[in-house]
Amino acid sequence: MAETLGSLCDKLTIVKLKQWHSEDEIRLKSLAVQEKQLQEEINEFISAAIGGQIPSDRLIFASNKVYKKEGNYVPDVGGSIGEIFSELAQVNCNLWHEQEKVYEFEKVAVTEKDLVVKQLAILNLQRNKCIDGIDKNFQALVEKLSYHK
Repeated sequence: MAETLGSLCDKLTIVKLKQWHSEDEIRLKSLAVQEKQLQEEINEFISAAIGGQIPSDRLIFASNKVYKKEGNYVPDVGGSIGEIFSELAQVNCNLWHEQEKVYEFEKVAVTEKDLVVKQLAILNLQRNKCIDGIDKNFQALVEKLSYHK
């Protein structure tokens, strides 16, 4: 996948989740380096996009998820880049905790297994909608700024 603002934001939220859930000092040091690298990469990406160094069509990389829509309702995302980034962080938190159940799937009640798998699928679709939403909003903002130059 090509890097976009949305994909970089997604990676940053995952690093923050790993930091939150880790107590290992070596891992925390490595994660701090990753966090700093991602922050720098986000800043560089934004500067390059606003400076016209990244063509507008390269600011998005749509997930183009192919899935059966019936029975798999995924709400649309909307709002500003910051609002969608916040939603992405929340979705990734939910996804993290749902994924934790899979690591000990044998402990999940048989009656709940289908629900866990379904929830993982829905959350992943929401995650992709958030990434796409950040990218589309950023593309529109860059195009608007370019128009005013």
